[in-house]
Amino acid sequence: MSANGDHHGRSPSRGRATRTARLGRVAVGGAVRWTGDRLDTRGTPDERQRRRGDRIVATIDALVDQLSVMRGAAMKAGQVLSTIEFPGLDEDQSAHLQARLSSLRDNVPAVDWKQMRAVLAREWGERPERVLAVVDTDPAAAASIGQVYRGQTHDGREVAIKVQYPAIAGSVEADMRNLILLSPLLAQLMPGLEVRQVLTELRERIVEECDYELEASNHRQIERYWRGHPFVLVPAVDTELSRRRVLVTDWVDGMSFDEVCAQPDPVRDRYAQILYRFFYGTATGLGVGLGDPHPGNYLLGPDGRVAFFDFGMMRRLPPDYLRREARIARGVRDRDAAKVTAGMRELGYLPGPSHDWDGELLLDYMREASWWLQAEEPLRLAPEDLWRSTELLRDEGGREHVAQLRRMTLPPEALLLRRMEGLLFQTAGMLRASAPWGSLMRELTDGGEPVGELGAQHAEWIARRHAAIGPRG
Repeated sequence: MSANGDHHGRSPSRGRATRTARLGRVAVGGAVRWTGDRLDTRGTPDERQRRRGDRIVATIDALVDQLSVMRGAAMKAGQVLSTIEFPGLDEDQSAHLQARLSSLRDNVPAVDWKQMRAVLAREWGERPERVLAVVDTDPAAAASIGQVYRGQTHDGREVAIKVQYPAIAGSVEADMRNLILLSPLLAQLMPGLEVRQVLTELRERIVEECDYELEASNHRQIERYWRGHPFVLVPAVDTELSRRRVLVTDWVDGMSFDEVCAQPDPVRDRYAQILYRFFYGTATGLGVGLGDPHPGNYLLGPDGRVAFFDFGMMRRLPPDYLRREARIARGVRDRDAAKVTAGMRELGYLPGPSHDWDGELLLDYMREASWWLQAEEPLRLAPEDLWRSTELLRDEGGREHVAQLRRMTLPPEALLLRRMEGLLFQTAGMLRASAPWGSLMRELTDGGEPVGELGAQHAEWIARRHAAIGPRG
């Protein structure tokens, strides 16, 4: 059941006026709160900052309440925006927002089988019961764009059938136009964010995600790249059964994320490192950023491999993009403020003239924000570490950092990478996983030496793959 108990079991499509009104209410409420914020001069700076944080929390609460019952592009946009930081919040405010925004990924009620069966029948041109030998009518998973069912083909293969919600593709354009209503509000929440550029980027990615034929092509490319890997499995696509609104792949059994969280340390540690290796390995090996490393999109198999699926939200990265980001990380490690500032300006995080930016202040913030990536030895993370990076923004000198951070922008091409990065860190924290994170990231993004047994296995697989493909591959 969603936050306000709406639409359980019903189609996510809604009248355009209703969907517009939902976001309109959030925009109006946010505008009222921000008017109060500008007029609020009572008390000390810390007291005013606390009240400002309360207004941000109330605005995001209202946004989540509406997005959680809209599905489609609106909910997906909320999921992506959920990994953008809101600087200057106290720890309890950050924790509350983390929980609320995470609910857009985790609490998605199912649509009833009758409606989903109609989509299957329309796409396949005949009754699903004739196309497949068995279809389990209880969904195995539900998300913002579609639902997954388990089935069996007439030749006995177990398959996963992802079915798009009725009329969801048609609501995307309307939803993205409606989200423009929130542009002034988002600009107030995150002044440095180029809101319209980010919303344009979101629109392009979400429109692509509604095309399961495109996702099938993405999936096949990723499956071919990782084929034969010792600890990564991408299930094969069934091209005969897949359609524009239906995607069929091999079924994979395995432990869910919650089940893995209950496993001993070595299992959780290995699992977390494999997640990082897959998502960053795909970015460097194929030049694409995968924007949905949600814990529901991978399973730990009985053979120790981790199976990955759901490749609808991805973006081609500019050439050598991760290596250029790695140069920023190198500057942070070397305490080189000039290198950090130059790297961030080159990638578009720091608009305006270079003299507008305090390099030492940036370096302080980047070291605090990436504290765990300075670790050369194994470091065990914990859920409370998810907001440890904001401690610098709450101390006595934090207002200078907040003021500068709020002027920074997010380049559209980095949006999915930041979402990937944020969700992976959240996942590692929830797993209480341990790794030499700094060394691992240098291997994955900066050509560093292979780390541990997994690094050695991956390097051996890369060597075999290159040998098999040959110099022209």
